[in-house]
Parts: sequence; C-alpha cells; structure tokens
Amino acid sequence: MQASILIVSKNRKAELEFTLQVLKRIVDLSKNEILVFLDGCEDESTLLLDKFRWVKWFSVEKSIGASAARHILYPKAKGQFLIGLDDDAHPLQSDFINRTVTAFTKYPNAGIIAFQEIKGIFNSDKDALTKIESPEEEYFTNDFIGCGFAIRKEVYKVTNGFPVWIDIYGEESCVAIEVIAIGYDIVFSNTVKINHRVDKEARKRSGMNYFRFGKQLKNTTYYYMVYYRNPLFKILKLYWHNFRKYSLTDIVCFKIFFKVVVEVFLNIPKILKYRKPVDSKIINKMNKMVSIKY
Repeated sequence: MQASILIVSKNRKAELEFTLQVLKRIVDLSKNEILVFLDGCEDESTLLLDKFRWVKWFSVEKSIGASAARHILYPKAKGQFLIGLDDDAHPLQSDFINRTVTAFTKYPNAGIIAFQEIKGIFNSDKDALTKIESPEEEYFTNDFIGCGFAIRKEVYKVTNGFPVWIDIYGEESCVAIEVIAIGYDIVFSNTVKINHRVDKEARKRSGMNYFRFGKQLKNTTYYYMVYYRNPLFKILKLYWHNFRKYSLTDIVCFKIFFKVVVEVFLNIPKILKYRKPVDSKIINKMNKMVSIKY
C-alpha cells in the first residue's frame, strides 16, 4: 500500500462529503486507501457510510477529541505514507500523492512533509490555485498544519503518536517535537497544495476564535509541561502574553483565561504522567528553524 489518507470528522457531514467526493475522483484505490473516523457525530454523518463504501470507517458514539481520534485511527493505516487531511480540506492537485512521494524521495531524512494550506472558499480549485502565485518553495521547519501533511508510517510508529492528553489544537506540535527529537526532519513543500475551506468571517461570528483561544492556551501549557525540562518560565511568559494581549482587551477572553488557569491547575497530576522532556539542544534547534506560515 503506497499511501493512507486519514480524516477525523465531527458533525460536519457536508464538508466531509465534499472532501470524499474530491478524493474519489483523484485517488487510485488499488494502491491507496482512505480511512475516516467519526468522532461522536450527532448529525447525519453516519449516512455517508452507505454512500462511500470504499472508505474504511471507524467511529465512537461519544466524542473523544480530534487528537485522541487520530491516536486511534493512524495505527490502523497500512500505507507507507500517512496523509492527514481535515474534513474541510482537499488536495488541489490530482497527483498530490505522487508529489508527496517525490518530496520524501528528495529528502530521505524527512519524517514529515508539511503541505501548503490555502484558506478560503473558492468557485473552483483553479481559482484557489491563482491565490498563491509563488515559485517552488521548500525548507526545513519545526511544525506542520494538521489540515494537510504526510508522515512516514515507520516514523509515526516510533513516536507516541498524536497525544491523548490534548483534545484539539496543538496536537501537531507534539508529534513534530517527537519526530525531530528522534533525528528526523520536517520539510515544508508548497509543491503539494491543500484548500482548507474555511470561511474566516463566519468562524469569527460563530465564536470559534474564542474556542480556539482557550484550547490553544491550555494545550500549549500542557505541551511545555510534557516536553520542557524546566517549563515554568515558558508557561509564565505564555500566560503574561495572552493576558496582556487578549484578556485585558476582551471580557470573553478574560473569563476564558481564568477558566483555563483553574482547569490546568486541576489537571497537573494527570498531565505529568505523560511527561517526556526532550534534550534542550532539540528545543534550541527547533527555535532556530523557520516557522511554518499559518
């Protein structure tokens, strides 16, 4: 099996259906497979099982969070390369798998290839591609975006995988630091492009930005607690930055901030069970790398 395409979805039937329709047109299922995990969906997502019988479906009745769902789903893949997509993201090139394999061949020490994300809702894929008129660009980086990336299966297997101690937002950074810590590289390549079909204004109106603020603050705290030998300074710096920049200017963020502080304090014993500090040289190496453009 050449590649496994893996998607976790929760209550986004229309978005998932669109993505699967695109994949059906461009993926050779004799060489590749598509796996989908329904994370406690309460909409009609399960109706897609009959419509897309060629998909390998997995599900849980009660939501466990995107990261924990990935933790269950990824070991079930048989492909040499594991390609992660969000349910509202699809490849803009029909040969995206070949492009991915080419990138891994070009960089034999690459554990992860990070794809280029093009955000927005467009009339066509051609229209989406015209929004990015940059020449071929590839560089070593310290992270990747979960809506579009690929990881070698052999590399994923020697990490702890996606963390079960994070629900959503920030789980990619955990995999990234473990991949770099065991000696592999992360390479950003815009030769593979993904359209992340996000309506930024609609997301803002729905309150998703507040949701993201709380999750990222909490999960970044956990990230430092697990992977840094001396995390206190980084955590205090994180909290001061978020308090000054967001909480002092927005009453909703103010409330979320203190709710997160209490939640983190109560969960310290649980998170410390997963503590796995990496060498400070790894942290320094990652800090000197070019960060991926979100």
